[in-house]
Amino acid sequence: MVDYAGRLTAHLPEATRLILVKADGSVLVHADVGSKALNWMAPPCTLREQDPVEDTDVSLWTITNKPGETLLIRMIEVLQDTEIPLGEEPGLIKDGVEAHLQALLAEQVTVLGEGFSLVRREFPTPIGPVDLMCRDATGGSVAVEVKRRGEIDGVEQLTRYLDLLNRDVLLAPVTGVFAAQEIKPQARTLAEDRGIRCLVLDYEDLRGLPTDSLRLF
Repeated sequence: MVDYAGRLTAHLPEATRLILVKADGSVLVHADVGSKALNWMAPPCTLREQDPVEDTDVSLWTITNKPGETLLIRMIEVLQDTEIPLGEEPGLIKDGVEAHLQALLAEQVTVLGEGFSLVRREFPTPIGPVDLMCRDATGGSVAVEVKRRGEIDGVEQLTRYLDLLNRDVLLAPVTGVFAAQEIKPQARTLAEDRGIRCLVLDYEDLRGLPTDSLRLF
């Protein structure tokens, strides 16, 4: 059984569960279904193990954090007790993030259209860099914003870039392309209303794996 007392109270009735005590001091209580812990205590916290209650086999763990919240775990039976040092954590390496998409698109800039050429990645503006600055087949300037998921915020960001870039007589007129693996309907509607072209990318295709990769709107 598990009882939590703090900003609220919570109770987990008696059942078979997995209890993880990590090297950083955190304690997590898991069931056999679901990816999230049913209850937990994040570090910094202290764990105090009490001797079994008299005339019973119930062990008590009391976990307390700095604000004074407590997690009380009553263990009626321990099915397995294992300690496994995991060693140094190298960290999560993500594939398909925006930087990867930007690099792949820069290498295959004709995906944007026949005759396109790359001027520069991370083209500077006073409010931040444009992901890709390109020229189309006619020599016109094209600013490209690359996202994994295209939402309204990304369209607004590209709109601000275009407003600044079009004040530069050496670049103007500058058109925009909003490129993403997925573009939300509201974002597409806003982009098209502002004259921004939308490009849906397929990451696997950009990496060279054959798929029906992109759709222009």
